[in-house]
Amino acid sequence: MTVQDDVAKLKARTDRIDPRELDALWARLEPCQSADLIGFRWRGFAFDTGHRTSGLLERAHWYGKAFVSESEVQPLLCRGDDGQLFSDIGTGHGEASLWEVVFRGEVTATMVYDGMPVFDHFKKVDDDTVIGVMNGKGTLVFDGGEHFWFGLERDVAL
Repeated sequence: MTVQDDVAKLKARTDRIDPRELDALWARLEPCQSADLIGFRWRGFAFDTGHRTSGLLERAHWYGKAFVSESEVQPLLCRGDDGQLFSDIGTGHGEASLWEVVFRGEVTATMVYDGMPVFDHFKKVDDDTVIGVMNGKGTLVFDGGEHFWFGLERDVAL
């Protein structure tokens, strides 16, 4: 079974996912480079681990992320009541930048929020799909000691 198959199965699950399953998937993936993300808008999805951040993103009508450049990242692209996408700088406490950071012994493309101690590390499933894990400080990041896990699928070029 390929990692693409595994991601599709996890994404389609209707029961809660044990974060250990996502840890195991993460270990099989290639680290993402900043260049893999830049220049695209990405549609996001959450893996249902029961993490509180899933509810926050649903309430915000989270659509995904946009990586314009290393210094210009929109981490919380949301859909407004009018159907238009906007960067929710209120919920996200600003926007973000893209760095290369060591996480779990590997250098990965990492989105660093401007206004919160939060880092999203990325690994590649394939050219059009990445897996992210939220890291940092506080209950937004850790819920019952567990990270928030999500995915991004390439949407459109910017």
